[in-house]
Amino acid sequence: MTIMGKATDKAKQVKGAVKETAGRLTGNPKREAQGHIEKLEAKARESVAKVRKHRRKHGE
Repeated sequence: MTIMGKATDKAKQVKGAVKETAGRLTGNPKREAQGHIEKLEAKARESVAKVRKHRRKHGE
């Protein structure tokens, strides 16, 4: 994963966390859920990239 890809995933995680917190503070469960999903998607993308990097490094 490129540095730009890592930065994008981290930014999406932060954006999701902000949405989730905003939803919780304002009592908006839909926004809270959207933020949580956005955060999880970014974490999943980051995890997939780590697995791919590990597989390339170890030739599997």
